[in-house]
Amino acid sequence: MFAVEFRNITKTFPGIIANSDVSFKIKKGTIHALIGENGAGKSTLMSILFGLYEQTSGEILVNGNKVLFTGPNDANEAGIGMVHQHFKLVDIYTNLDNIILGDEWVKKFDVINRNIAIKKIKALQNTYNLHFDLFQKSGDATVSTQQKVEIMKMLYRGNEILVFDEPTAVLTDEEIQGLLQSFEIFKKAGKTIIFISHKLKEIEQVADTATVLRLGKVAGNFDVKNTTTEELIKAMVGSDVIEVKNSMPATREDVVFSLKNISTHNLHKNLKNISFDVHAGEIFAIAGISGNGQEELEHVVGGLVSPSKGSIFLRVKDNKNNTYALKDITKKSAYVRSKDHMAYIPADRHHHGVILDYTIEENSIIRRLWDKQFQSLGVLKQKNIAKFTDEIIQKYDVRSSQGAKSIARSLSGGNQQKFIVGREMLFDHDFIIIVQPTRGMDIGAITNIHSEIIKEKQNGKAILLISYELDEVLALADTIAVINEGRILSIQDAKDVSRQQIGKFMSSSTNDNADIWFDPENVDESRESYLNIVEKKYNSLIEKSKLNIATLKSALYIAKTTRASKDHLDEIKQNFKEAQQQLQQVQNEHKNQIKEAKNNFEIIFYQKLDEEHADIWFDANNIQKSMSNYLKITNLKYVALIKKQKLNIESLRHQNKQFNKQFLAEIKECDLNFEQIYNQQQELEEKELWFDKDNKQESKNKLLASISTKYNDLNKDINENINLALQQIKQLNQELKSEINDINANFEEIFNQKLNEVKGEEEAINNAV
Repeated sequence: MFAVEFRNITKTFPGIIANSDVSFKIKKGTIHALIGENGAGKSTLMSILFGLYEQTSGEILVNGNKVLFTGPNDANEAGIGMVHQHFKLVDIYTNLDNIILGDEWVKKFDVINRNIAIKKIKALQNTYNLHFDLFQKSGDATVSTQQKVEIMKMLYRGNEILVFDEPTAVLTDEEIQGLLQSFEIFKKAGKTIIFISHKLKEIEQVADTATVLRLGKVAGNFDVKNTTTEELIKAMVGSDVIEVKNSMPATREDVVFSLKNISTHNLHKNLKNISFDVHAGEIFAIAGISGNGQEELEHVVGGLVSPSKGSIFLRVKDNKNNTYALKDITKKSAYVRSKDHMAYIPADRHHHGVILDYTIEENSIIRRLWDKQFQSLGVLKQKNIAKFTDEIIQKYDVRSSQGAKSIARSLSGGNQQKFIVGREMLFDHDFIIIVQPTRGMDIGAITNIHSEIIKEKQNGKAILLISYELDEVLALADTIAVINEGRILSIQDAKDVSRQQIGKFMSSSTNDNADIWFDPENVDESRESYLNIVEKKYNSLIEKSKLNIATLKSALYIAKTTRASKDHLDEIKQNFKEAQQQLQQVQNEHKNQIKEAKNNFEIIFYQKLDEEHADIWFDANNIQKSMSNYLKITNLKYVALIKKQKLNIESLRHQNKQFNKQFLAEIKECDLNFEQIYNQQQELEEKELWFDKDNKQESKNKLLASISTKYNDLNKDINENINLALQQIKQLNQELKSEINDINANFEEIFNQKLNEVKGEEEAINNAV
């Protein structure tokens, strides 16, 4: 039985044939891959199946029945769902409302019955292992969660044929594996999956069959398990493809681009004290899991966002003197940076790469309107623009229906990307930031783009590459920096670092890497990061608790409306009560942990500094900077020690208050219940010292005196310890003053001693080598 059958499907647009006489079948309950170059007609064919387009000729059979869809609703009714490359979610709606949008259960007075929907979605989440927060706004969710919402939209509607258009292009390696496992679960449930992708490794991992499209036609149908990668590639591009790798050593000449201590605030993921240099003839790559600050770094470098702290420098030519110098561009716009010969290939091609309703020709100069090559006194030079656009189209194989006059929106995603890459690389530049350059591209286009990036390096350009594809980073980079939680954790020469080492830095969480907050050169940034980690940890726990409460609340409502048994209702009520108590407990812990972190931070910071970064002050090339650092660290050491004593005093005073309360409570207990206490003593074999069998009043007086003596002794000890701590603080202040004077008088000797130690260590290493 075939779930879908395409018979002689042809689809034409003005000036282009997107699909030509396409015929193939997809078995029910299988995973079928649809592969091909950019512009091969894959998305167009699936858009016809989903009712977004109507074929020019040919017919489609679904479960053996001929269909002609006039819109996605028709496709949904026939059991077909689709997850598009660019998700179709309303950002301000919750995940729940996005799922049920257009298919709501309505109660009386047109009120949406979300409880029925929640019950159904929870069952689907458990069946297909697709768990996420239903009450989170979709615009605040991660890309992976947004994709799960899109998948749940299909499952909620009971779709049996699930179409995925480039679903892994935006996911991390771990998320990709999770999605592919979901495919297997869907398949076991009898669903049919159509999987559009350029990533042959993923296709070979999960697909049963594959159809290759080339230039809008079927180039072959394959049993994936009995087909080699080379056969699939040859069917896709018509020839073998040679993998491109950066084998030329980096020249690392003059610094062309530099970030110094860049931080940002109030962004989705704040950057924290980021510094690095990119040299002429170097590919400097940023690796990391999506959502760890790459987007913010891109926007800061590209001039879309200004940093809250730090400086950005770009090497600029002084035409008068014919010399180059680093220019501070921190506050300069993207327009000014473009004039200073910085090219920019953005991650989001629709928002920052092209204006979708402009032609290719118009988009070719949209970032270069200042260039005299393309205009004079505001009058456009149409011939030069047309020539430049044609060069992009020819060199980068940009396929479209009307060439330079094509509207950008009409191009496939891969061809839009090829156009942007070509436009930026053909522009005269010294530095280029390249973000996700091959996203959504076929293997042939990827090879061509990688070749062009390596040519950029060979021509002495400075290249900053930001990519989520670790294979791409490893193939191209001379230097690899790993970004995690808005920090650069590691900068290493690409030839000296393994895939496993990079992966370790990429995947380390704030729990795995407890020191991610620590910046030995910046106490304030470290404090902020440390508090953010504590905040993030407890916010996550609080959100989970709230989600649990919301789920139980829905379950309670459903149990009441369906007249569940009393035992079942009591069980839910008990769970609900425990969930509320747990939330209160987590909120209290959160409050206490934040307070403790704020109070003790100087101690925590100095302890870390003393353990692992005692020599951070030393700069062999700058004695003044070394002295300034040494003084800061010395001051910080004493601040931490004094803080520790102050906290000790605070604790002792609190203890003193507690003892006073206990003293008054024991005195009151003695006054009120002495008769009972006395009688109990009479029954004991071993009597307390205050007990006098012949005189009850005297016994009471002795007991009161013993209580007073006990607490007087405790308070005396506490006061002595407080005085000792105060003396210690005074002594520490004197020691700090003395040590500062000593450093000012003798730092040259301290510096030279350290310099000799370092030289001795270097000599020992050289001798060993």
